[in-house]
Amino acid sequence: MDISYKLENFEGPLDLLLHLIEKNKVNIYDIPIVLITEQYLEYVSHMETEDLEVVSEFLVMAATLIDIKCRMLLPVEVDEDGEEQDPRAELVARLLEYKMYKCLAMELQDMEQGAEKHFFKEPTIPKEVEKYEAPVDLDQLLDGLTLAKLQNIFQSVMKRQNDKIDPIRSKFGTITKEPVSLEEKVGAVMGYARQHQRFSFRQLLERQGDKLEVVVTFLAVLELMKMGKIYLTQETLFDDMNIETLEPEGEIEELDLAGLKDFEG
Repeated sequence: MDISYKLENFEGPLDLLLHLIEKNKVNIYDIPIVLITEQYLEYVSHMETEDLEVVSEFLVMAATLIDIKCRMLLPVEVDEDGEEQDPRAELVARLLEYKMYKCLAMELQDMEQGAEKHFFKEPTIPKEVEKYEAPVDLDQLLDGLTLAKLQNIFQSVMKRQNDKIDPIRSKFGTITKEPVSLEEKVGAVMGYARQHQRFSFRQLLERQGDKLEVVVTFLAVLELMKMGKIYLTQETLFDDMNIETLEPEGEIEELDLAGLKDFEG
């Protein structure tokens, strides 16, 4: 039996198989596999899509149908219980499951479309009504209030505020870190170099108070090297560095410290 159907986009190979079964008006539990396979292959041969993933899904189902068709031509297989095995059973189970989910999806779509028919009216309260506040009757509000009651209320509020204060943390002060001036550090390092002429880098760093001063001291050394005021030597890798001033002893030149900035922790 030949049927004509319009080529259309199906959601997958199972969707196409259900379409063919409904068009041929055949029992899903007794699929004429030869007829359905021929019509399925006819559709696949006319598919127009460049999506390889979609094409591969339809080709896998085509191979499955051909495999079932071949198994139908062979002698009937019998399981351990002596019952005949239908090569179409697994495909039928997949089709029934897909059909159930498709029907559920259609019901949800109908519910969504039905919900779109409900309209909700936006509130149209006049601005005067929205801003309205009931007048406060001070006589009623302060009825029975005495100075003693007011003092008790005040003390209760103050006690709750005091209970929220941590007795330990409340005594902590704010520790602010003074900025470290690179300009001053360059001058200090140069003064130290003029005084000692030759000294180790480690010796210079050990005189600093914290990590920030160590970093700024290192930058000051680099600046003085760039100015040509000091010279660094290192005998072996990772060894301490020796710093030597390049100024002649007793000759003090003015340092050009323009453009140097301060550093904060």
